[in-house]
Amino acid sequence: GTVIFPDATVKVFVTATPEERAGRRHKQLIEKGNSVSIQSLLRDIRERDARDAGRAAAPLAAAADATILDTTRMTIDAAVNAVLELYRAAAAKIG
Repeated sequence: GTVIFPDATVKVFVTATPEERAGRRHKQLIEKGNSVSIQSLLRDIRERDARDAGRAAAPLAAAADATILDTTRMTIDAAVNAVLELYRAAAAKIG
């Protein structure tokens, strides 16, 4: 968002704890019949986050004017609704 849409009216940085993201990914893989250690998924996610945050070009970071949405304890529907509410609120201000 900071590079591709720097002038977006609504900026949302969606995040969740590494543990939650590993759990979600583990569930997806198990449902597909894949066997994988949640510990290895957690390690991979933490390593990727560190790489993404530290890269020179477009490091992973929330824009200064972004709303941070922590979805750790949210369903997909709740997260989508939260983003839609942010959009609606911004749209109402614009008129």
